Amino acid sequence: MHKDQIKGAAKDAAGSIKQAAGKATGNERLEAEGTADKISGKIQQGVGNLKDAARDALKH
Repeated sequence: MHKDQIKGAAKDAAGSIKQAAGKATGNERLEAEGTADKISGKIQQGVGNLKDAARDALKH
């Protein structure tokens, strides 16, 4: 597992919490920040997946 996958998953989870808090309190800015964090986390996870796949391909 690549560090980008771990950091991305953490960012995605934090974004979900931030998004839910924004919805619960009616804070549109907080909700939007949470959505952006979730997207950023998913992208970072994808980068980690690609790096993992490349490393595995080079081993074989």
